[in-house]
Amino acid sequence: MPQSLSRRTVVQLGSLALPVSAAVTASGPPEASLPSTFPSQPPELVHEMVTVSHFSMQRVRELVEARPTLAKAVWDWGFGDWESALGAASHVGNREIADYLILHGARPSLFSAAMLGQLGVVKAFIAAQPGAQKIPGPHSIPLLAHARAGGAAAEPVLRYLESLGDAGAPPLAPLTDAEMTALSGVYGFGQGAKDRIEVTVVQNQLQFTRLGTTPRGLFHLGDHVFHPAGASAVRIRFAGDMLTVFDPDLVLSARRIG
Repeated sequence: MPQSLSRRTVVQLGSLALPVSAAVTASGPPEASLPSTFPSQPPELVHEMVTVSHFSMQRVRELVEARPTLAKAVWDWGFGDWESALGAASHVGNREIADYLILHGARPSLFSAAMLGQLGVVKAFIAAQPGAQKIPGPHSIPLLAHARAGGAAAEPVLRYLESLGDAGAPPLAPLTDAEMTALSGVYGFGQGAKDRIEVTVVQNQLQFTRLGTTPRGLFHLGDHVFHPAGASAVRIRFAGDMLTVFDPDLVLSARRIG
């Protein structure tokens, strides 16, 4: 709701670069409208921060200079596939962005250490937490892939993780081209404009997209049961013309309509 603030308060808030609009009225002090998410960071900026941390040093710098805490931004791409800005830079091997984010307060992780070639850190982490090398990163990208993304500087980490034998992606159940084609289509679950799920084939992998959201890759577990990228606890089952999502306390059934 709009809140009446003193002129001094509006100026102070403005100095924090908050999206506050103020209008001076003839009858009294200015009125300011705060976003409904205040004091949380604006979701659109969080989303942009994580997105551009994959590839744009210039935009990352602009966002962090304006709002330093965005260096720690984290976004849920769907089904709880949480990715931090640093996680984004790490899995694509963008050392420049990763170093910049850490310098400005991003929290280093096992995944950033693997990409940056910090062998001592990776070994110490796994020694302290046996089995940590098997934990998947954002989008279910394994630790081994983060080391590979780090290039020559991360070669010692890559060799160490390869020696463990279980730091890569776990094997998936096979799925033929004919099966992917048969499962593709549009599934409906309500009367709303966005009550549709599109299942498509992209780069030899099924993708799940609720209209208006980010596509999620599907990983086949067998018998046409999948989990979406970055969410191994979620199950998506295809049977006949039905698609059912178990997320896990939410159950959604959709019927093929196209």
